[in-house]
Amino acid sequence: MASASGPSAAGFSSMDPGVPSCTSSSASGNKRAMASEVPYAPGMSIKKIGHRGVDSSGETTYKKTTSSALKGAIQLGITHTVGSLSTKPERDVLMQDFYVVESIFFPSEGSNLTPAHHYNDFRFKTYAPVAFRYFRELFGIRPDDYLYSLCSEPLIELCNSGASGSLFYVSSDDEFIIKTVQHKEAEFLQKLLPGYYMNLNQNPRTLLPKFYGLYCVQAGGKNIRIVVMNNLLPRSVKMHIKYDLKGSTYKRRASQKEREKPLPTLKDLDFLQDIPDGLFLDADMYNALCKTLQRDCLVLQSFKIMDYSLLMSIHNIDHAQREPSGHETLYSIDTRKPAPQKALYSTAMESIQGEARRGGTMETEDHMGGIPARNSKGERLLLYIGIIDILQSYRFVKKLEHSWKALVHDGDTVSVHRPGFYAERFQRFMCNTVFKKIPLQPSWKSLKLKSQSSPIEQKTSEDLEQDSVSLISRCQPLPQ
Repeated sequence: MASASGPSAAGFSSMDPGVPSCTSSSASGNKRAMASEVPYAPGMSIKKIGHRGVDSSGETTYKKTTSSALKGAIQLGITHTVGSLSTKPERDVLMQDFYVVESIFFPSEGSNLTPAHHYNDFRFKTYAPVAFRYFRELFGIRPDDYLYSLCSEPLIELCNSGASGSLFYVSSDDEFIIKTVQHKEAEFLQKLLPGYYMNLNQNPRTLLPKFYGLYCVQAGGKNIRIVVMNNLLPRSVKMHIKYDLKGSTYKRRASQKEREKPLPTLKDLDFLQDIPDGLFLDADMYNALCKTLQRDCLVLQSFKIMDYSLLMSIHNIDHAQREPSGHETLYSIDTRKPAPQKALYSTAMESIQGEARRGGTMETEDHMGGIPARNSKGERLLLYIGIIDILQSYRFVKKLEHSWKALVHDGDTVSVHRPGFYAERFQRFMCNTVFKKIPLQPSWKSLKLKSQSSPIEQKTSEDLEQDSVSLISRCQPLPQ
């Protein structure tokens, strides 16, 4: 794999598709030349984070390639590679398949293998095509569905104000996220592929990112690596609050600048302050979730991966029903498009309830793919969760970072820690603090105020009966 300059970013994160698409990028699909140099006017203030910047016309660029040109190259490249792969017979995945790199040149005037286009010449590389085809098949993604989702309409650029400097795109049908990644991230993913293959074979029910493809666009003398993943947060559902949780408390509070965003990404200390009683799931759902988290953390620990997070967005059903109907229509599902989340195990519900296939006993579309839960007030919630930022191998630099932080702070609360301890702390925080089983005895009101409530033996029989009635009435299944 060709090298690239610049530091490695913080791993793969699924962006929130609930935010507006970037107006600076060309969402109309108009083709613009792929520039190796972007003309900047003297004295012009250009906002640049990592490789992501803005050109003189206001359009987003990545390594000096315009976003619209990059989107066009991605769609041309994926169309070709998926089409050529269909001519190869299906077979078992071999070890050498994980290390194959296929390359095709796209001259602007076209060739015997590629169509003419309005961009500058570029080369498109596909990593481990046979292995990724197997992963897509495992998740129930047919080649024509993959092509339709990614290439039938222009990709939608998501506004990303994060520090990684990556570009994020979502497919028009809300199915896939495309993210630009650094050289080290792509290289690490390649090394993980054999173990990733083994893990998915044993159990496709996972909250880990689902990787569907790894590609590279070579343009203007630069390598732009991209990965295609599952979309954690559907744009068709309004999210009321969002958290990035690590199980650490050291500097784990959202900044004031972050809080000013329409949907800020809050952190562990914010969760402990906002939802001190945690989120309540029924016993079967809680057990399935914690079992999945335990299994995923074991996989990450075996690869010495750490510093990952649980991304969780919450849709409050009761709040949504009280919101003005005009506002709610912004998030209604477009019935003209194919049903979203076609891939198996791609929703939060399916990730912990793998047997929930379409037509099965647990129909995930009833809950829009979210996991039903309650807060301490008894309000009905849908949780959208997934483990992100998994490409953090515990290298020497991370050991130094932890040692330095431990000198000035309690080492056990620092987010960067040895993989085994990190996994154990992560699971403990999620399954003891964030998620809890719905209690059988107390009502939601008494649960919230249990520290101030009187001992249960002092209650009258009428009080106990009222508590039971209240709990049962609040814990009815979500409406179909």
